[in-house]
Amino acid sequence: MTEQTDIILNDGRAMPQIGLGVFQMPSEETERLARTGIDLGYRAIDTAAFYHNEAEVGAAVRASARPVFVTTKVWNTEQGYDRTLRAFEASERALGTGTIDLYLIHWPLPGRDLYVETWKALVRLREEKRVRSIGVSNFTMSTLERIIHDTGVVPAVNQIELHSFFQQVELRGFHEENGIATTSWAPLGRGAVLADPAIAAIAAKHQRTPAQIVLRWHLENGLIVIPKASSRARQAENLDIFGFRLDEGDMHAIAALDREDGRIGPDPDVMA
Repeated sequence: MTEQTDIILNDGRAMPQIGLGVFQMPSEETERLARTGIDLGYRAIDTAAFYHNEAEVGAAVRASARPVFVTTKVWNTEQGYDRTLRAFEASERALGTGTIDLYLIHWPLPGRDLYVETWKALVRLREEKRVRSIGVSNFTMSTLERIIHDTGVVPAVNQIELHSFFQQVELRGFHEENGIATTSWAPLGRGAVLADPAIAAIAAKHQRTPAQIVLRWHLENGLIVIPKASSRARQAENLDIFGFRLDEGDMHAIAALDREDGRIGPDPDVMA
């Protein structure tokens, strides 16, 4: 495996381009799997208050001899300025890793109309140097435009559902225009994209697995990826994506897989 790559955020900080996701990872397994991932070479872990495994992630990170970039998120029930500050303190205590690298608003919930006040709380946390970088998750162009307009602060990251069947080209273009890094959640489409014949053909050509092809596609598009893996072998497979490149034909073939109905998670505009 060749050296891993970083994305430079709009605040000048470097974020590893691949991290270990721990969504729906049972808390009793998280510390072991996080330690395994760190031992294999993962330099970033993505968690959230809603995942109920921040403490286990923190234990694994504190046990590491190497620095690990930690992302966590404020959950929907804790939105609003004061509640967000209190929620951050709870995550800070649970992780126990000192200054958190990246703190995100998990969902915008436009119907509740608290995301601007929540964003203002994140801005304060960054100003107080309690978190290094701040961003959002599942924000659309309209919700991004509003927080930027109302606060003058552009998120460093927007973490969104993004995979070969749901490529979010328009939103990615907005991110690029505004200096926002894109993190792909469900980068493998929860496994759905791995059985596609086009992916299988590219994998055979490069003598790689379908997952490695899809993850490599994310990297070559300048995206950050956080695949979940529940075994050492799968973690190692997902990390081994730096020793090859896709060619122009591969990239075009994967771009052609985008679907209007490709979304598998909730729609941020209607999620309450």
